[in-house]
Amino acid sequence: MGKSKQTGNHKSDKKKNIAKTWKTKRKTKDLDQIHSDMKPETAAKLLKQEVDYDVTGCAQHYCLHCARYFIDMRSLKEHFKTKVHKKRLKLLREEPYTQAEAERAAGMGSYIAPKTVEVKTQPIEEDMD
Repeated sequence: MGKSKQTGNHKSDKKKNIAKTWKTKRKTKDLDQIHSDMKPETAAKLLKQEVDYDVTGCAQHYCLHCARYFIDMRSLKEHFKTKVHKKRLKLLREEPYTQAEAERAAGMGSYIAPKTVEVKTQPIEEDMD
């Protein structure tokens, strides 16, 4: 027969998706980038984009918290009910990491617990259907 191509099978759960975890193809925005997008002036620009035919849904249906475009309003509303969106909202409740916090962690100040930020699902405009 021949030698088996599979080697080191015990601990395969840790090695299984190494390629997927390191590829930047599926990389989404980091939480601190999304926090900067949630500022009112930036959020208004992202939610009211001009029509772009190169982007899914012509850039008209955008989830601000997940940084994803959707085909139509119906799929965006369904996305708001999913576990992925709810987990992202939970992660965004914590204040983003700052340089001052890094210095305090290095011993250059006293520890201050991170603050929580109130995050709600973005409002939906019905007239876009």
